Amino acid sequence: MSTSVIEPGTRLAGRYRLEKRIKESGGSSLWKAIDEILARAVAVRTFDPDFPRIAEVVTSARAASRLTDPRLTQVFDADDTGESAYVVSEWVSGETLEQMLGKAPLEPGRAATLLNEAAEAIAAAHEAGLAHLCLSPRDLVWTTGGTVKVLGIATDAVLGDRYSDDPARQDVEGLGGMLYAALTAHWPGDPERSGLPAAPETDGVLKAPRQVQAGVPFAVDALVCRCIGIEIPGQEQIADPAGLAKALHGVPRTPLPLFAGLGHAQPAPARHNTQAQTQRVPAPARPPERQAPNRQRNPQRRQPHQHPQAQHPQQQRRQPHAQPPPAPPSRGTAPSSQYGTAPHGAPKSSNRALLGIAAAALTVIVGLGAWAIGGRGSGEGENPGPTGKSQSSQPAKPQTGKLPVQEVSPAEEGINGRHDTAIGKNLGAITDGRNGEAWETQTYSDVNFGNYAKGMGVLLDMGKAVEISSVKVAAPQGGGTLQLKAGGQRDLGSLTLLGSERANSGETTLKPASRTTARYVLVWFTELPPSKKGKISEVTVYGAAR
Repeated sequence: MSTSVIEPGTRLAGRYRLEKRIKESGGSSLWKAIDEILARAVAVRTFDPDFPRIAEVVTSARAASRLTDPRLTQVFDADDTGESAYVVSEWVSGETLEQMLGKAPLEPGRAATLLNEAAEAIAAAHEAGLAHLCLSPRDLVWTTGGTVKVLGIATDAVLGDRYSDDPARQDVEGLGGMLYAALTAHWPGDPERSGLPAAPETDGVLKAPRQVQAGVPFAVDALVCRCIGIEIPGQEQIADPAGLAKALHGVPRTPLPLFAGLGHAQPAPARHNTQAQTQRVPAPARPPERQAPNRQRNPQRRQPHQHPQAQHPQQQRRQPHAQPPPAPPSRGTAPSSQYGTAPHGAPKSSNRALLGIAAAALTVIVGLGAWAIGGRGSGEGENPGPTGKSQSSQPAKPQTGKLPVQEVSPAEEGINGRHDTAIGKNLGAITDGRNGEAWETQTYSDVNFGNYAKGMGVLLDMGKAVEISSVKVAAPQGGGTLQLKAGGQRDLGSLTLLGSERANSGETTLKPASRTTARYVLVWFTELPPSKKGKISEVTVYGAAR
């Protein structure tokens, strides 16, 4: 029983030195302490003298110490035989789910991965006969070491005097609530257990995650509803954490760590710098101006495309000075020594004259070659006249060919008419130029997406408006219906239907009735193949850039 006064600096069991009280509630305190024998930080739970369940907490802590799953907080020591009872556990450094959601909801794939880890850890505890019973966003931590930790298994329930006739179902509700929070940044559970905004309701019924946050996939939304008790016709509630972990394995997930890649630089500046370097190549490298490329790195000081244009006249003027042809003596001046030397000096003057003429001719040839190459590269006439009239009188004609795609994103249309962003596996396979890996949806109960969606596929951003003549879609399996839409806005509802074809095993060509100008191109299944899963290995857009 605890009888002594506990304060910073107190040593428990002769080794655990208390440093800072982290929180105090319900008759117990959590401290950050130092294990002076092992020289490591630990978390220590102490109790007020009148706390009624000290023995039960210590017993549950000893039971939790036998758990081996690394995602569960490890208990090191627990004792209630001395003057001060205590429980010593692993000190976890990191960011709780609640803290992460103070910034924004998680991307659905990362939320699914994070909660899958938590569900597997809780399932391991249930196999050992232990439960949590009061899970909240404060109990799930993404550590500074890049791992998932679930806090308070077994002990938090006793501390809060919580019991359940169905602990498995109770923990499923807690896990589902955390997944709801991760997707929406709203908490559907006891408001005392989280500072996040309460989940919105309609007539006393919680709104599903998709009704709160756009972009939540149907499959993930359905899992949350099956966990927290939102009824879905034909869907049973998930019974235990192991069942939830198994179900989460079947939805698209994004690998941890969380928020990876948000700080990457945009590609546009890199392309700009590359162009600047390419344009500087023709300029001659003269020793006095070797630092000029460094001055050009700031586009605000001088546009890179101006640099070679400014240097060309100088280059042409300097070449005669570098190798000047011999000039006749001017009136009233003595001839140079080259002209007043012995006869062997005349050939030397002739050689210099020839070199000057050759240099001038070479300059003209190089200039004409560069002009000719530039004319063909810009799509202008291949045989322009010497005056260039054919170039100025005829506008450049766009050439049909394979068009580059700037960005690919998956998209779906729900039964309720909402247009949201879906998630699929292997999205990068859509434009990688190979027909190996394929972007794919999850497997549904029927070819109509289990009545969850009207269409699901990929949205291509061409970067600018282009003329579309055809779109070729490579798919590893036949069957199902592919549809082509396009338009000037990303919103799926604004896109115009251009064509629809039965999907072939191999390649399917979708052609609009006439050439269409659009920036966004949507290719999707409106009916799945017999496998009840949509797969697309490559999408190629043909047309002309404007």
